[in-house]
Amino acid sequence: MFAAMTRLSALAILLALAAPAAASAQVWEPPRPGQAPVDYNRYQADQNRYEMERLRAQADQREAFARQLESEAAQRRQQIESARQPAPAPASDYRGLRSLEEERAARQAATASRQATADGVGQIDAWLDRPPR
Repeated sequence: MFAAMTRLSALAILLALAAPAAASAQVWEPPRPGQAPVDYNRYQADQNRYEMERLRAQADQREAFARQLESEAAQRRQQIESARQPAPAPASDYRGLRSLEEERAARQAATASRQATADGVGQIDAWLDRPPR
């Protein structure tokens, strides 16, 4: 195990030493007299580019996470819908027409229900309209 790690570290050192040689294709020019030794505009542009790449990667990550959540939600919705009990069938003894007595009883029940609702609402309105103390 130790030998494998030393081989890996030796390989990493060789790659680290070889990388600057490969990347040094540009020729360095010394700054002219009166010129800053660092090109601040290039430095700022590099910083902006790195930040934009970081933000793009972050947006891509968030988009992938949102797609994953959407698919999980759709899957869960399908599971819930498949586990749902079917609606009971309507009673087969349903009659479309009612007798006069049944119609009258239904009208009276509806009238009583409306009157009870109106009485309750009237009490609430009277309480809300009371003068402030």
